Amino acid sequence: MAGVKPTDLAPTAAVKFFGAGTAACFADLITFPLDTAKVRLQIQGESKSSEGKMVVKYRGVFGTINTMVKTEGPRSLYNGLVAGLQRQMSFASVRIGLYDSMKQFYTRGTDNAGIGSRLMAGCTTGAMAVAFAQPTDVVKVRFQAQVRGAEAEGVKRYSGTMDAYRTIARTEGIRGLWKGCGPNITRNAIVNCSELVTYDIIKELILQYNIMTDNLPCHFTAAFSAGFITTIVASPVDVVKTRFMNSSAGKYNSAINCAVTMMRNEGPKAFYKGFMPSFLRLGSWNIVMFVTYEQIKKHVMRVQQSWESPI
Repeated sequence: MAGVKPTDLAPTAAVKFFGAGTAACFADLITFPLDTAKVRLQIQGESKSSEGKMVVKYRGVFGTINTMVKTEGPRSLYNGLVAGLQRQMSFASVRIGLYDSMKQFYTRGTDNAGIGSRLMAGCTTGAMAVAFAQPTDVVKVRFQAQVRGAEAEGVKRYSGTMDAYRTIARTEGIRGLWKGCGPNITRNAIVNCSELVTYDIIKELILQYNIMTDNLPCHFTAAFSAGFITTIVASPVDVVKTRFMNSSAGKYNSAINCAVTMMRNEGPKAFYKGFMPSFLRLGSWNIVMFVTYEQIKKHVMRVQQSWESPI
């Protein structure tokens, strides 16, 4: 990330790796209800009543949260939290923690990273993270949508996180744990490029033109901007990914078939279902994650400097 002067002691790759995972878990704890509301809104429209009409249970992000609390209790907002934290610890550590290392790889160790090198680094770490952590994302989405599955089937789909992993592997095969990997790689390549590159460039410009110093307001501004741009760019792929990963076996032939079915049955607006909770979640998640991540790096750097300074 931008902001480290040549004279500063830069954090190691290991610090960035574990720091990114820790910061992402902290951000998930705070913003998880918004993510759950987003998933419920995104899958709404798949079910139809006996008369063939679309079932509309949730209206708006706060209406969705209110409905869930009334009908399912407050704990429903944190359905899939364990899988969500597992996902962030493995997923964010790779896609965010290794971004700087990958950026240096593409620039062959120089500090002059152009937009092309940043985009390549974002795409690479995003794809690596999905390939590694996809099962945790599948289980998280299934849990967040579980009440809908319980209503349709009469029973809950999974009794716990480990049961979900075992059940999916047993009933759908190991490939079931990587369901939606294609659209998720596409989504996270887009998310990483828009999120990390936007944050990186905006922070760099703020520091370059002395608008702010490398502190909390700077990190807040860059993170908020990155969240907004990312939501606009990634929402269509995110909706398709959520629908496809949550679908029962055989419902969709592929992610493309899922997208075509959505367009045919619900129209183009379906691809931006849950946009407001997506933005609220991604914007707030970016702010909490990047601010926490920057503070972790600064704290570790101060500790390293204190160890290396003469007594």
